[in-house]
Amino acid sequence: MDKTLYTIIVHSENRAGLLNQVTAVFTRRQINIESLNVSASSIQGVHKYTITAWTDKDTIEKVVKQIEKKMDVLQAHYFTDEEIYQHEIALYKLATPVLEEKPDVSKVIRKCHARIVEVNPVFSIVEKNGMSEEITQLYGELQALGCVLQFVRSGRVAITTSYFERVNEYLDEREAKYRRTNASKKEGEEA
Repeated sequence: MDKTLYTIIVHSENRAGLLNQVTAVFTRRQINIESLNVSASSIQGVHKYTITAWTDKDTIEKVVKQIEKKMDVLQAHYFTDEEIYQHEIALYKLATPVLEEKPDVSKVIRKCHARIVEVNPVFSIVEKNGMSEEITQLYGELQALGCVLQFVRSGRVAITTSYFERVNEYLDEREAKYRRTNASKKEGEEA
């Protein structure tokens, strides 16, 4: 089967232990999580998990359905790279003596639109924001120049390219249902 890199976006209430439940869905299906980022969302009290994994369409559909069954999960959706805007950040720790001796290192940093954020006699820190491929490319070029001491990258952060975020519609519907239910109860009590 052809595998695709899917981005799963999960919106949930902020509850302890939920991350473990979500990652267990992947573990049970023996799917390796490539990246995982958890943060507050634009909606108060709602957290957003951004997870990437290589799998096939049938499997990702099943995974998302299982995640949505978790008690504190509001919604989960999967996306291909064409349906989202995604970004990462990376930090490269470089040997300052090599950076000073080889002008090509600075040229590569500028060419890749990265920036030097720290310099001391022993090491320098370079920061790169961008797409996964750009971050990997810069790493490869710096590694070839023999100056990389450490490298770290964040998990993917992503937003959908659609106008509305589906969780907003879901929460609006839930709120309207809650109001209707409370109005019906109040009418029943008054009768």
